[in-house]
Amino acid sequence: QVQLVESGGGLVQPGASLKLSCAASGRTFGRIAMAWFRQAPGKEREFVASISRSSYNIAYTDSVKGRFTISRDNAKNTVYLQMNSLKPDDTAVYYCAAGSAGNGWYNWGQGTQVTVSS
Repeated sequence: QVQLVESGGGLVQPGASLKLSCAASGRTFGRIAMAWFRQAPGKEREFVASISRSSYNIAYTDSVKGRFTISRDNAKNTVYLQMNSLKPDDTAVYYCAAGSAGNGWYNWGQGTQVTVSS
């Protein structure tokens, strides 16, 4: 019920920062949870972070905790992923998703490439 389009990826050096955006079209953005996943070449897709509809419940995978921050602006129909202190192993295609951990992430964006290399 919601269409998602990621942007903000790019090529950066280790230690740099990027802020990803996921713009949603639809009428239900403010009523659903959002999440970021990533998939590196040759690896399975992994969970990165999630945020509830009100931003009250936020979760991160251990590898990014303290470096990444997920946030959302329901008035702008946008979810963000602020990524600091980027490492080469953060290199992946990053996807945003809509839904919930309990019921499934049922809407996905097209992905945006993040490459961290010296």
